[in-house]
Amino acid sequence: QVQLAESGGGLVQAGDSLRLSCAHSGRDFEIYGMGWFRQAPGREREFVASISWSGEHTYYVNSVRGRFSISRDNSNKMAYLQISSLKPEDTAIYYCARRASDFCSGDGCNDHMWEYWGRGTQVTVSS
Repeated sequence: QVQLAESGGGLVQAGDSLRLSCAHSGRDFEIYGMGWFRQAPGREREFVASISWSGEHTYYVNSVRGRFSISRDNSNKMAYLQISSLKPEDTAIYYCARRASDFCSGDGCNDHMWEYWGRGTQVTVSS
């Protein structure tokens, strides 16, 4: 059974950096795309970044491009989201997810191909 577990969230100051981690247990991590989503208070969950099975391809929504960096370590079944220059509007619960396929980009990431989800890690950015 596949399980995902996020960690690395916390309370930080605006301008700080964080690295979120996603630990994958179970089979086939290395052959599927991974992604990160976030849900701010009172808002719907939104996609923020994706990465292909090899790590060669990445995609970011415009609002985070340049500040967020997604990566993965297939040998250790880990995915990461490095966030720099944090802003109060980045406050949200951050979730990692595994696709039932490989890479997605653009509107293709807002589909029903996200098969497994973690429980999330809270990131709170104070001004």
